[in-house]
Amino acid sequence: MNITKVFTKKIDYWRWLGFILAVIGAYILGDAEVLTQWIGWTICSLSCLIWIIMGLIDKDIPRTLMEIMYFIIGIRAIYNWLSIG
Repeated sequence: MNITKVFTKKIDYWRWLGFILAVIGAYILGDAEVLTQWIGWTICSLSCLIWIIMGLIDKDIPRTLMEIMYFIIGIRAIYNWLSIG
């Protein structure tokens, strides 16, 4: 098996994990339960972090910048939710 194919398969697992985390985080955020909002933002921020790394690997600067923006907003939201409570 070619080393490039093995590396690509490992990257694909990270992409799927990032997608699954995004879905779970969006589901929690969409529930509109105030006490769990920080959990949804945390999960979405972890997803963004994975997609930032994937964007850097792919050399996809626009996607990476978009994910960095969402990551910063997510960290800000986590801070706001935890400091309110």
